[in-house]
Amino acid sequence: MKKIAALCALPFLLAACEKGPRAVKIAMALPLTGDVATLGQGIRRAALLAIEEARTAGRLPAVGVEVLEFDDRSDPKEAVNVANRIVSDPSVVAIIGHFNSGCSIPASRVYAQAGLPMMNAGSSNPELTRQQLSPQWRWPRVVFRANTTDDAQGTFAGELVFGKLKKKTALVVHDKTAYGQGIAEEFQKSYTALGGRALAFDGIQPGDKDFKALLTRLKGLKPEAIFYGGTFTEGALLLRQARELGFACPFVTGENSYDPDFIAIAGPGGEGAYVTYLGRPADLLPSAKIFVEKFQARYPGEPIRAYDHYGYEIANILIAALEKVGPDRGKIIGALQGLTYEGVLGTTTFDEKGDTLNKTISVFVVRKGQFVPADF
Repeated sequence: MKKIAALCALPFLLAACEKGPRAVKIAMALPLTGDVATLGQGIRRAALLAIEEARTAGRLPAVGVEVLEFDDRSDPKEAVNVANRIVSDPSVVAIIGHFNSGCSIPASRVYAQAGLPMMNAGSSNPELTRQQLSPQWRWPRVVFRANTTDDAQGTFAGELVFGKLKKKTALVVHDKTAYGQGIAEEFQKSYTALGGRALAFDGIQPGDKDFKALLTRLKGLKPEAIFYGGTFTEGALLLRQARELGFACPFVTGENSYDPDFIAIAGPGGEGAYVTYLGRPADLLPSAKIFVEKFQARYPGEPIRAYDHYGYEIANILIAALEKVGPDRGKIIGALQGLTYEGVLGTTTFDEKGDTLNKTISVFVVRKGQFVPADF
């Protein structure tokens, strides 16, 4: 790199260096290390698969596409640092990321100021796209999200606990993140509107491992159900310790826990846990059959994680827009706003906020160490 920079500094080579073709760059910013790294790595693999396929098919710009990868470590401050590094490169035409809502929301404001399209495949807090309708939002609406949001999922979970499980009281616990607290608030709003009673609304600290003091304090409330909003590591530990302390009531949580590691960490205590899911898992979607086959061929031995087909889809949607209008940030945003895409998720179109109009929610229960569709 130093040699190239030195050559381009020479006057007689400057023009040649400036006129040479520059690859179009797509950035990916995801949690590649930390507690939810398996989910970030899964989205990364799926998005790279889509880009590799497009390159083989000759669908990418002739100058080529370079993928820049960034690890935001699930940390909002690091996500903003990463976002500022990404927008400083004018060759970057779009960003695939972030994963955690707490990272995506502040980072989106950096991308908006630069007019950089943000393709999202996992953040579910409604504020990510809703903020773009605020009078204070002075930039383009750059966020395009393939997954359903917490207001839809939280409402579904409230109806599940009150209507399907017939439980009239519940503990609500969350991990204080934008995702976890957001879905917990939506659950509580839906549940209480139906007639349920939330006995407690407590936050735990991300990264903590011992929740027995909290659970011991709450046990005397004699809840009929527990709802947890947050990432699967703390959720699985909370569930396991609740069972050890004698909680026998249903445990319900969100799609972040649709992961084999949730079952492994929860151990026998995970049996009977309910997990709501944004849409349908790849292996249960007829439209995703080919994706599953391609993924398994490309990454043998790697399980398909909860958000992988969303990562594959959002990358393909970006490629379709890039193919249509070329490597121009503003034109890509315009193409995405009017796009209808048929892919592994079925039909994807975006509303005025950039949210998908596909609002399907499903629910699974852990049976014999496996997620199986709940039969209601």
